[in-house]
Amino acid sequence: MDIELLLKSLILGVVEGLTEFLPISSTGHLILAGDLLGFNDDKAKLFSIVIQVGAILAICWEYRAKITSVLAGLTSERQAQKFVLNLAIAFVPLAGLGLLFGKHIKALLFKPIPVALAFIVGAFVIIWAEKREHKIRIHDVDDLTVWDALKLGLAQAFALIPGTSRSGSTIIGGLLFGLSRKAATEFSFFLAIPTLIIASLYDLYKHRDLLHEASDGVLFAVGLISAFVSALIAVKALLRYISHHDFIVFAWYRILFGVVVIATAYGGWVDWTLD
Repeated sequence: MDIELLLKSLILGVVEGLTEFLPISSTGHLILAGDLLGFNDDKAKLFSIVIQVGAILAICWEYRAKITSVLAGLTSERQAQKFVLNLAIAFVPLAGLGLLFGKHIKALLFKPIPVALAFIVGAFVIIWAEKREHKIRIHDVDDLTVWDALKLGLAQAFALIPGTSRSGSTIIGGLLFGLSRKAATEFSFFLAIPTLIIASLYDLYKHRDLLHEASDGVLFAVGLISAFVSALIAVKALLRYISHHDFIVFAWYRILFGVVVIATAYGGWVDWTLD
């Protein structure tokens, strides 16, 4: 096995894990990191799906008690049924719009400047959401109504725009709709489970012709494990951070990252492969 390729898989796994659940767009970071490392071919596309599974598993592990409780009470407890129903409702907008417009969005917007602009515009949305007066009416994810879930699902659908961030759209949408930072962040985590699992299975099916190389097992395993560990660290750190801070620091980071994308695109320093 190529040591250099294993190192690239380790780095990309860490990038995926650290960015998947923060409001900074993991897709944008993986695109840039993949180009910088020269790992952006068809195998890389499959690899990005596999390491995303590692990030999902981190959420499942961190919230294993909650998930086990919900599954155990699914047939008998109203609260567990309501929780699953809310996740299902919140999942629908992104799934439906993705099936209808996903190809068109990818063709039009998966380019350096649109991605960079999405980073920067998203940053100003975060700043605006944090600067406005917060009227918190929901402190826990179990208090969400069906209508709340639908609104959060519509917010998540903005993540179809590359560079927007799935978690960022959901979290900031939650703040605008009256959720506490903790409730908005945790619902974003829980909503990631069905969203990313179904998206990963769909992408694996589309790229099933690339699954025949057994030699890639070690490469994928390194990426998956590094994504799992780094995502677990990021999730724990984010939960501690939001207990005393707002999300504005992520907005400034997004602006900086967007400027870097524009500079590398126009300067020709990175040959972006966004098609």
